[in-house]
Amino acid sequence: MGIDVSVSFTGIRFENPFLLASAPPTESESNILHAFEAGWGGVVTKTIGMHPVVNVAGPKTKFLRYSPEINRLSMNKGRDGVLHSSWNWELISDKPLDWWVPRLERIKQAFPTRVLIASIMAGSGNDRELDHWRTLATACQAAGVDGLELNLSCPHMDRPDMGSNIGKDRELCSFVTQVVKQVARVPVWAKLTPATSDIAVEAGAVFRGGADAVSSSNTFPSLPLIDPDTLEFEINVDGFVSSGGLGGPAILPLSLAKMADMTRAFPDKAFSGIGGISEFSHALNYFLLGCGTVQVATAAMLDRAVGPNVIKRLLAGYQAFFERHADRGWTSLEDFRGLLRNRVVAQSKIRRPDRADYQGGYEPEEGYAAPDPAPGRGH
Repeated sequence: MGIDVSVSFTGIRFENPFLLASAPPTESESNILHAFEAGWGGVVTKTIGMHPVVNVAGPKTKFLRYSPEINRLSMNKGRDGVLHSSWNWELISDKPLDWWVPRLERIKQAFPTRVLIASIMAGSGNDRELDHWRTLATACQAAGVDGLELNLSCPHMDRPDMGSNIGKDRELCSFVTQVVKQVARVPVWAKLTPATSDIAVEAGAVFRGGADAVSSSNTFPSLPLIDPDTLEFEINVDGFVSSGGLGGPAILPLSLAKMADMTRAFPDKAFSGIGGISEFSHALNYFLLGCGTVQVATAAMLDRAVGPNVIKRLLAGYQAFFERHADRGWTSLEDFRGLLRNRVVAQSKIRRPDRADYQGGYEPEEGYAAPDPAPGRGH
C-alpha cells in the first residue's frame, strides 16, 4: 500500500500537514502564492483586523544567535552563529479588511486545492467589538477561505480586550469563540497563548465555545537582551522597549510541554502544533503528542521569506520516516499520531528507586517507616 502524506484535519483535506503560520511570511498575496508554489499544504494569513495598526518606528523582527567561539548570544553581533530564536513586537496586518478580501479570492482561485486559513482578531469589550468578529468571519469566508483561526494570543497588544488578554481569560475566549461560531460556515480554530498557568483550561473553554481545533502556541512574551557594551536593549526605539514575542528553536520544548498538557486533557480533539519547527524531526514531536497539522514561521522567514527549502526538507523527512518504519506498516499520519501522548505523566508517576520512600512531597503517612536520621547523628 502506498504512503499518503495528505491529512484530514477539522474536516479539511490538506495535501500535506505542513502549514505556514500567521506571521510576516503570510502578510501579502504574493508571499502566499509563492508559499503554495513551494509546496506548503496550507497557509494561515497574517492576522486581519478591523482597526488600523501602526508598527514601531524601528526593526519589527530580529534573530538571536549564539556564537560558541566567543560565547556570545546576540541579535546584532554577526549572523554566523547558531540560531537560537526570533524576537518580534510586530502587530497584526496593517492592511484593512477590504484590502484582504479580493486577495483572498484571487489566492483561492489560483490554488483551489490548497488550504487557506484566515487569521482574524477583534476586541471583546463591547457589542460593537463582538460584531467586528462576526464581520471579519463572514467577509473572509465569503471570499472563499477554508477556515478561520481566531487570534486569541498576540503577546503585545496594548488593549486589555485583545490578543493574549482574551486568551488568558477562559470566559472571554469561550464567548468570543461562540460569537464566531454563530456565523461561521467553515471550521474555526482558536490560537492560544502560552502565557497562562494552565493552557488546558483555556483549551477547554474554547472547545466548549465550539472551536473545531486549537492552534498552539503563539510566541512567548519576552524582552530582547541588553548589549553589555552600549547598555541598551539590542532592539529598541529611542532607548525604550516593550514585551515582544519569542519564537524559533528556543521555544520548541516549551511549546511541546503546553501541547502535551492539552492533548492529554482532550485526546479526542484536534490540535495544530506551532513552535520551533524547521525539520521533520521537530514536527514529529507534535505528531506523536497528537497534533494533526503543524505550522512554521521563524524557519520560513530565514528561507526566502516563505520557506521553499524548509517545506522540501519537511516533505523529504516525512517520506524518509515512513521508509524507516516500513516494517510497522504505517502509511499515513493517523497510524502514529498521538503514539507518545500518554508517556507524559505527572512527576509523581515517574519511578523512584523505592516507591515506598516517596509520598509526593508530603509528610509520611501512617504506616510509612520513619525517616533515617541525618548523617553524623545518632539514634
